Amino acid sequence: MEAKEPKRDGTTMRKALLVINCIILSIGNCGGPLIMRLYFIHGGNRIWFSSWLETAGCPIACAYMHRSRTADPTSENKLFYMERPLFLAAIVLGIITGIDNYFYSYGLSRLPISTSSLIIASQLAFTAGFDFLLVKQKFTAYSINAVFLLTIGAGVLALHSSSDRPANEPNREYITGFVMTLAASALYGFILPLVELTYKKAKQEISYAQLVMCLVATAFGTVGMLINNDFKVVGREAREFELGETKYYVVVISSAIIR
Repeated sequence: MEAKEPKRDGTTMRKALLVINCIILSIGNCGGPLIMRLYFIHGGNRIWFSSWLETAGCPIACAYMHRSRTADPTSENKLFYMERPLFLAAIVLGIITGIDNYFYSYGLSRLPISTSSLIIASQLAFTAGFDFLLVKQKFTAYSINAVFLLTIGAGVLALHSSSDRPANEPNREYITGFVMTLAASALYGFILPLVELTYKKAKQEISYAQLVMCLVATAFGTVGMLINNDFKVVGREAREFELGETKYYVVVISSAIIR
């Protein structure tokens, strides 16, 4: 009898990609706020610019997809395959993401990392709540326990972090930053289930809705920068940056790539 060869269904590759995605997400979630806060405490004060940086690195994904496409010109898959309803939904989600980016950047410009981390930890609870309302996600004892422990764990870490609150910061600005960060946490907790609901309604296995969301969010931030004249003052801000002009550009480029 001939031995049957094991089926290669790509399970190993999918697991490897999942691990890589988790590592990249961890680096972005941990390093992104630190780099952004570094920008603010050493002389950066452009809220729209910092919010724009959160999704400005999305063209890197475009370059990778184009390279993958040209590497296999015989592939029958389209570079972009998205029906109109999903495309419009991605645009709306992108605008909401742009607003969330602004809220988050504003809060981080006013709050120390310890406080902002504590507030952002509430995102898990918001995500679970909106997931239950929008996607009808069923809770189990394990999922409730996971949300509770992760939220408490993040809070404990935040409470034991050193504060980097700037000296002589008015209480009004501090409270405003607190409210904006809480709004960013709630809004992002709403975005994630909404993305899941969008994919569920679209019934498409492969699309680039996430890329469209990032492009729209970047365009939203670009409009905000144009209105606020941020593009005109980036050069001056770089020259006046406390760590030096070169490190200024290292900080902003790193922020765009990591986030």
